[in-house]
Parts: sequence; structure tokens; C-alpha cells
Amino acid sequence: MQVVAGVDLGGTAINYTLVNRQGQFLIAGLCEHPALSKQGPEVCLQQIADGLKIASDKAGVLLSDVLAVGLDTPGPASAGGQFSARGSTNFVHPRWAGFDIREGLAHKLGKPVSYLNDANAAALWGHYSIFGAGSRETSISVVIGTGNGGGIILEGIVVKSKNGFGGELGHVLIPYQSIAGTAGIKPLCNCGRTGDLESLCSLTGIERNILPHFLPRYPGHELAKLDPHEAAKLVRGLADKGDPLCKEVFRVQAHALGLFFDEMINTFDPDALIVGGGALEASQDFQHWFLAEIRAGMPTQREEQAGIPIHVMPNGDTAGARGAALEALKLVQM
Repeated sequence: MQVVAGVDLGGTAINYTLVNRQGQFLIAGLCEHPALSKQGPEVCLQQIADGLKIASDKAGVLLSDVLAVGLDTPGPASAGGQFSARGSTNFVHPRWAGFDIREGLAHKLGKPVSYLNDANAAALWGHYSIFGAGSRETSISVVIGTGNGGGIILEGIVVKSKNGFGGELGHVLIPYQSIAGTAGIKPLCNCGRTGDLESLCSLTGIERNILPHFLPRYPGHELAKLDPHEAAKLVRGLADKGDPLCKEVFRVQAHALGLFFDEMINTFDPDALIVGGGALEASQDFQHWFLAEIRAGMPTQREEQAGIPIHVMPNGDTAGARGAALEALKLVQM
């Protein structure tokens, strides 16, 4: 059997999947292996190779059956897989600075390797899951996690651009001042901007900006007793249980996303909008509420625009590996 592999390399773990030429995935759930990225490129690349053997065994195929590998990582990195010379939050070892991980992995494995950043890979999987292979539709995906990643699939093609910044949707500025209840807030992002999507629509945005803004309005709330970082991690679970403060936090996130999607609708006229990430790892009732709040946060639109569907990204924990594998399929279909 001839297959390609998807390798989703994070700061601490590597997630794998395998897919055959017909687009059938051979690993249903998570298949993880420690990344050891803090120990530098040599150790980490060996970990990827070792984990690929484990994944191949799990899928019941030979390692020699893997014709190509799709790799995705967090950035910042070029479209070809060269990390920024300034380093990376997820890859702090000094030898990662300026390292070409796509080329390094191709040399390590002796196989062709394609590269996407992790958000683009997830966006590709989200698009494929809705429209299937060979689609010519356009979709916009947002992945809400510690930060905010995104991806644009334009007529079936991932938008990467030469410097790898295509689809860096988290740093698009939004008119956040129009969100009810946020008067006086100054949402700062780690990138240095004020009022981009990530500054409100991320776990970091909750910790640094939204929760400190709303907590004083709820005296005696249990989250006020906790370290801000730990408190922020509890907000989604409490919101899912109906906590008024925490639902207000997620209402702001949803309305920020509504403003952003409105900008994307008027730029790309997409066929679908897709939301994924930890923010939506909750009950279906919460997901439905959150998607409705995104709609509520959008400015008035024409009837055709208002009908664009909003989807929850499926298989969120394996979306990156699946998208990376789909990109690798192009290497064996050329």
C-alpha cells in the first residue's frame, strides 16, 4: 500500500496520521510521540523519524510504503519551512534559529517533504472535510488556542505567499470598539499591536485583556482568587456550565470573530467560514451558542452574505496532521 504521512510538530508533542492515494485516513484518532524540541533540531528530527515508524506500524503499513511526508509547525517560518532567525516560542533552542526544517526532515527521512504552518494545515483539513478533494471553493478558517491562527483556502489552494505570512489572520486589526461592554478596554497582542483578532480571540487575550476587564464587575467571583493564567484556562469550562462572567468573556470573543469574518466576507466572498481550536472543545449546546453569537457580532450584511455557513472544524486535535498529509498528497500526484 502506498501512503503519505502527516506530521504535526508542536513544541512538546508530534501528532501523526497516514492517508492513502484515495484520501482514506488510516489512523482514526491521536497518534502522538514526544517532540523533545527544546533539545534542538538533531534530537527533534530523530524523534520525528522514530515516531513515524510507530505510526506506520499502527496503521499496518511498512515505512517504505510512505512515499512522502507533510510537515506542519507553528511559526514564524517561511513558506518553505525555514524558521525565523529571531527564534520561535515553540522552538527555543538556539540551533532552531534560521533552521530549514523541511529540508532537514527530508534529508533525515530520505523522502520528499512538504511544509505548511500549523494553522494553514488545520484550515486545509477543515476545507477538505466540508468540500472534499479537488474542490474549487473558498473558505476562511480561524483556530482559537493560546494564540490565534488561521488559514485561507482560495479556490481550493492554501494561501501561503512567499514569506509564509499568508493567512496570518490573528494579526488582522478589527474595530473592537464597537463590541458592547468593552468601553475602556485596550486589547494588547504579544505582536505589539492593539486590537487585532488575537488580542481578544485567544486564551492569551482572555488572560491579558478580557478577564481583567470584566472581573471587577463580578465581585467575589471564584476566578478573582486565582493566578490570571490559571483563571484564564478555566473560563471555557465555566462558560459551558453557564457562568455569567465567563459567557460574557466568550461573547466578546465571538463578537470579535464576527467583526473579523465580516472583513473576510467583504474581501474573499467565501463559501464557508470555519472555527476550530480549544475554544470550541465544549458541549454542542455551547458550540451552537458561540456560533450564534458570532452571527450576532457581524454588522448588517446583504442576504447573500448572511447565508454563508459557519462550521465547527472537525477532528480538531488531529486537524493539523490531516491537513499536512493532504498537502503531501500533491507530491505524489504530480
